[in-house]
Amino acid sequence: MKIDLSGKLAIVSGSTAGIGLGISKALAESGATVVVIGRDTAKVEQALASIRQRLPGA
Repeated sequence: MKIDLSGKLAIVSGSTAGIGLGISKALAESGATVVVIGRDTAKVEQALASIRQRLPGA
């Protein structure tokens, strides 16, 4: 089932790895704007790169 979240904002804490990263990717694939939050800047950048690799326009 595809859910359209275009125009929606999602804030996901702990989104640099594991379930949080998976949720962030799923939300982005559904069209949401996702705010990635984490304690380690390098891990946040890594998570963003992972999401952008999967969804180039993200």
